[in-house]
Amino acid sequence: QVQLVESGGGLVQAGGSLRLSCAASENTLRLNGVGWYRQAPGKQRELVASITSGGRTNYVDSVKGRFTMSRDNAKNTVYLQMNSLKPEDTAVYYCNAELTLFGVNRWFWGQGTQVTVSS
Repeated sequence: QVQLVESGGGLVQAGGSLRLSCAASENTLRLNGVGWYRQAPGKQRELVASITSGGRTNYVDSVKGRFTMSRDNAKNTVYLQMNSLKPEDTAVYYCNAELTLFGVNRWFWGQGTQVTVSS
């Protein structure tokens, strides 16, 4: 089964940093466009950041200047570097990526990773 594997979540103090990773379970599958979403309890899932296959990034206003997306094509991995974390960043973070399978593009969700920021 094709899966996106996420890692890097955890518990940090306000002002701390975390780096989330997202990679396809099979190295033969390459990530195209990728987005990072987050969902806090009682709230809708929110698009936080995205990166195109060409490396162009976009961010929601609330994380601009603090979060950075990047990709390492050699490792077939996308990252979300989160600095100056705030308690309001607490959420489950999900990777969403487009993969090409037999010439067909499909979007896959990662399993989610919990990010908790304490005051």
